[in-house]
Amino acid sequence: METNDKTVRVFFALWPDRRERDGLAGWQSQLLALCGGRVMRADTLHTTLVFLGEVEVVRLEALKLAAAEIRVGRFELCFDEAHYWGHNHIVYAAPRTVPPQLIELVRELELSLRCHRFAFERRDYKPHATLLRNAHWTDDPLPGMLQICWPVREFVLLESVASNYRILARFCLM
Repeated sequence: METNDKTVRVFFALWPDRRERDGLAGWQSQLLALCGGRVMRADTLHTTLVFLGEVEVVRLEALKLAAAEIRVGRFELCFDEAHYWGHNHIVYAAPRTVPPQLIELVRELELSLRCHRFAFERRDYKPHATLLRNAHWTDDPLPGMLQICWPVREFVLLESVASNYRILARFCLM
């Protein structure tokens, strides 16, 4: 029996509209002047929900079915703080207040993935959008930023290819 061992690198994410991505990108110049580093392209800004990594192409349909089982309500997500992670030299946007529906979405998605026997990266969930890589900063707080909010109506399955992302599927929230 012949097997298809081709894999794709995938993850689930919140994918903001252009307006919200441009708003987040508007933070980058001020942060770059303070921290240096490399600016993430505006068209790639997103918030990862669950990172799976390499998944066999033949299992993608099952992965989509697992995600389609999620029943979580819509919510608004507001990014209003910039932070620095020294361990990986990243400056990121974060919400001061995390909507309970976002935590529920991640929890339900992880549960469905476990039930369908998908491996994924397990970590404490900290919603963020990476703005700069290879940055350098201290433990001092970064300056305040203009709040960027968007109504979250769906989440997506993304394929990561080099430094680009391709939407493989969209899943509506209730």
